[in-house]
Amino acid sequence: MLVNYKQLQQIINGSSIPIPISGTLSGHAAGEPFDKHVYSAIKAQLPQNTFRQYEYLNDLYSKNAEIIGVKARQELFDSPSILFLLSRGKDATKNWSSESPFEEKQDDTADIIVVKDGFYEIIDIKTRNLAKSAQAPNIISSYKLAQLCAIMIENKEFNKLSINYFEVDWLLENDLLVCKDTHFINLFKTDPKELYINWEAAMQIQFHVCNLSQNFNEPIEHWAISYLKHFVAQVYRRADYMIEKYAKPFEKYL
Repeated sequence: MLVNYKQLQQIINGSSIPIPISGTLSGHAAGEPFDKHVYSAIKAQLPQNTFRQYEYLNDLYSKNAEIIGVKARQELFDSPSILFLLSRGKDATKNWSSESPFEEKQDDTADIIVVKDGFYEIIDIKTRNLAKSAQAPNIISSYKLAQLCAIMIENKEFNKLSINYFEVDWLLENDLLVCKDTHFINLFKTDPKELYINWEAAMQIQFHVCNLSQNFNEPIEHWAISYLKHFVAQVYRRADYMIEKYAKPFEKYL
């Protein structure tokens, strides 16, 4: 790991941020200020290596300003896995310029990227209001994760990246959002069989970071294969359910 997460937890635990100007305490409005707070703390640890996703892409393309065109810019990535996770669409990549750089997108894969010696630590920040009982948040598309695993296996690329989640648990006190606890996991240390896929929520994997184990100690190659077995089994199970519920009742009319 590039980030010292124990030190990060010591900094964030007990800290507070002002209530959002909108007064909204749910979803992105509440999560974004803590996201920026955690980003600042990581940036202080590793100032030359820490980026927002759009910052990393702008930095990469700016340093290679003479490179134009989609294919040429894609080749700036020395990793098919990183290209898949971090690059923008073809039109956006083609049209990038120093006068029209990328801006942050809410659906970027990573909230924070720490890059050093060709290794990419991808970090997503999740927040939880302890005053409310809420469904586990969307984490990542199960299909996108399956695609990533396939790319990693095809390219034998198992030591290029880690995917990490940092959860901030908070309560409203006066006009401040106060961090009461934090939790951290490396996705590749969670048994893939624990990952719940919500098919009705765009195939999103959902979990609270604090609820996941970190007891998968096999190589990342084994994790990728294990996840694909889990994903494929869930797809077939879902297909059987869809056929039974939505097809068979109407077959007698055909």
